[in-house]
Amino acid sequence: MNRCETEIATERREEKSATESRSAFRLPELLAPAGDWECAKAAVENGADAIYFGLEKFNARMRARNFTEADLPKLTEFLHRRGVKGYVTFNTLVFANEMPEAEQYLRTIISAGVDAAIVQDVGICRLIRRLSPDFPIHASTQMTITSAAGVDFARELGCNLVVLARENSLKEIGRIQSAMANGQSAIPLEVFVHGALCVAYSGQCLTSEALGGRSANRGECAQACRMPYELICDDKLMPLGDRRYLLSPQDLAGLEVLPELVRLGVASLKIEGRLKSPEYVANITRAYRQALDQLRLTIEDLRAPGESPVRLERASTRQSSTANRKSFSPPVVRYELEMAFSRGLSTGWLHGINNQELVHARFGKKRGVYLGDVMRVQGDKVFMRLEGPLKPGDGIVFDAGHPDQKEEGGRVYEIRNSSLPGPNPREAMLSFGRGDINFSRVQSGDKVWKTDDPNLNRRWRATFESEHPQFQRPLDFEAHGGVGRPLTLVVRDKIGHVVQVESLMPLEEAQKQPLTVERLRAQMGRLGGTAFHLGELKNFVDANAMLPVSELNRLRREAVRLLDAARAQPKRWTLNSGLGIDDLRVKEAGEIKPIRQSPNLIVLVRSLTQLEAALGCGVPTIYCEFEDPKKY
Repeated sequence: MNRCETEIATERREEKSATESRSAFRLPELLAPAGDWECAKAAVENGADAIYFGLEKFNARMRARNFTEADLPKLTEFLHRRGVKGYVTFNTLVFANEMPEAEQYLRTIISAGVDAAIVQDVGICRLIRRLSPDFPIHASTQMTITSAAGVDFARELGCNLVVLARENSLKEIGRIQSAMANGQSAIPLEVFVHGALCVAYSGQCLTSEALGGRSANRGECAQACRMPYELICDDKLMPLGDRRYLLSPQDLAGLEVLPELVRLGVASLKIEGRLKSPEYVANITRAYRQALDQLRLTIEDLRAPGESPVRLERASTRQSSTANRKSFSPPVVRYELEMAFSRGLSTGWLHGINNQELVHARFGKKRGVYLGDVMRVQGDKVFMRLEGPLKPGDGIVFDAGHPDQKEEGGRVYEIRNSSLPGPNPREAMLSFGRGDINFSRVQSGDKVWKTDDPNLNRRWRATFESEHPQFQRPLDFEAHGGVGRPLTLVVRDKIGHVVQVESLMPLEEAQKQPLTVERLRAQMGRLGGTAFHLGELKNFVDANAMLPVSELNRLRREAVRLLDAARAQPKRWTLNSGLGIDDLRVKEAGEIKPIRQSPNLIVLVRSLTQLEAALGCGVPTIYCEFEDPKKY
């Protein structure tokens, strides 16, 4: 067996191990960002299973509006009533003198009953475990965990979930899952699927601090990667043309690889964007919610009677991945993703390293949908080769290849179309409002981008501006009873809450309309205006029994009221009042072992003359860092 065959066989064994370790199919959690209350509502009303948000301090997005400590009880109750989890981002590095304040913040967070904290600083992990043995900790992507060994380290810190570094490919995620399946470090994994990518490894950028005194690891990133740069090679300035944004990655869009992520057993899919608008949150959350639901239905349709969940998972992945991968990213969905916010979309590192795809270098800010290029300008009219959807009222920008300078753009007032040679393009004459465009700055060959679609924005705002719930989650009903006995309803949601209610009158013998499944479904399904819709319905009522419609409606309303109240209760985590940072410092100091040997001297050299001098001094260990190793 040659080397290539050996690698293929190893990958197949790893894939088989990772797949067979999961006993049942389960969709991953969809985790959406929330920089403020509107974004939180947008996420909930468009199908997020959980949101993550920051407070005024100790979070990596200090420029977001964020929430206050006083908001936590109300926010947590709102989320839990809607069946959504809430994770607090506590994901900056913390200085020693800030630890007492950090402890107080953590006590407030734990007491509020939020579902977890996302943490970067390993010292904060130790502190949380000192404060509470059961409060969930999620290891932030900024812990730079890229291997099963890193996952094991996070588990030893007390973490309950690991957010993998964005640089991991699908193949590497599979290897981590396989290694965990064969060892003792099994822990749920979370993966970023959409949003901005940082050019620094796992977001640990030092450039912002070095250039502007704003540390990205303290929540104050100045986005140095989105700036234009010069390239100097051998003391010569290299011509870059319009490719000056050398460090600005395109945005991540992992919609097309969702089947593979599900197959790999990823527990949570994370959308980036706590600095983005509520329309962005609504748009992206709904796109991934619909894709996941489509995947679930595909798998359910494929399932044969008696087929095991493991075989189902493998079969569904095979069909959905190979038959039509793009079915999870149709043109309409891609259009909406690009309009939400886009510097260009790619799968990031999920398919491996492809630097040319990752960084196109033409711009570092939001563009939107590419429409075509300018053919000519005549007076106050622009003629362009139109390749995308455009209508009056849409906003566009003319891209001359210098996004660092002022760019011309505005809202389109009128469009007149005519056909051009070729299968799709057409010539369009664009008119604008008086004084909106300086036409002398628009040239033939300029690229045209659609930056705003008011109709789309209104549609997305409508999903979260209503006073009534827009996204409903299923409730399962069971009905029990017989003639002469009360009707008992048992109602369950999908996250473990159960309530039971009984009729105030006994069931009677039916003369015309017994309580059939259809009749029960008609009455129990009347859940409009609530956060629920009817899921499964099981009827164990005697075939000849009946109950007045008014009593059925009362039972349904009472069950929903009780279930809503049960869901609103905050989580009750253990919180140790007598233990904290001072106690932890004493404990840690007692565990420090004295050094039993003198430190070693290691010398770093960068030239042969330095190496000779170090050798002459009898230094036992030397590191050589030559500029060009080939010369030595």
